[in-house]
Amino acid sequence: MPIIAPSVLAADFGNLQRDIEMLNQSEAEWIHLDVMDGVFVPNISYGMPVIKTIDGLTDKVLDTHLMIVQPERYVKEFKEAGADILTVHYEACSHLHRTVQAIKDEGMKAGVALNPHTPIELLEDIIRDIDLLLIMSVNPGFGGQKFIRNTYEKLVRASELIDRKNAEVLIEIDGGVGLGNAEQLTQLGADVLVAGNSVFSAHNPLEIISELKNS
Repeated sequence: MPIIAPSVLAADFGNLQRDIEMLNQSEAEWIHLDVMDGVFVPNISYGMPVIKTIDGLTDKVLDTHLMIVQPERYVKEFKEAGADILTVHYEACSHLHRTVQAIKDEGMKAGVALNPHTPIELLEDIIRDIDLLLIMSVNPGFGGQKFIRNTYEKLVRASELIDRKNAEVLIEIDGGVGLGNAEQLTQLGADVLVAGNSVFSAHNPLEIISELKNS
């Protein structure tokens, strides 16, 4: 069964504690945190103070996805805020290996995210150094976008690369994930499913999380 990581970006920030308490009661193992800077992506979300608040409300794994330029500047600060996994974008890092090592040196799991147009093969030389590969199935920066179907093929290539390199890496899919595609994604090798609107806009979020978990 996949790990479910509901994305707080789709939560009600006026009732954030309520929504985190709902996730605490759910079958979701992780909470996905999208940090956007308005530079790498055309939107601004939240930063360390919000993550620190969430960390104080939950014991779930905080899966922190940095959609920011020069993420290496803030590795220590995100650790201090409570991040358990820190994912940076391949496209935002001039020295990716150095950034991955800095994340691990702080005691966090290290992830690398790829935009929809970025080939899996570019991770050939670093795949064994990371813990998580995040495949963007929408263009980053906004919630509620339509799932890009080429993600299925990309997921297959990612699984093949991980197998060929004998790497221990979880594959995470982020964007447009819901009950309509969760089962196929899991069958093709996805280990972690990020779900935002499909969870928080549902009449019964706990039930949707359970259905995704059992997809």
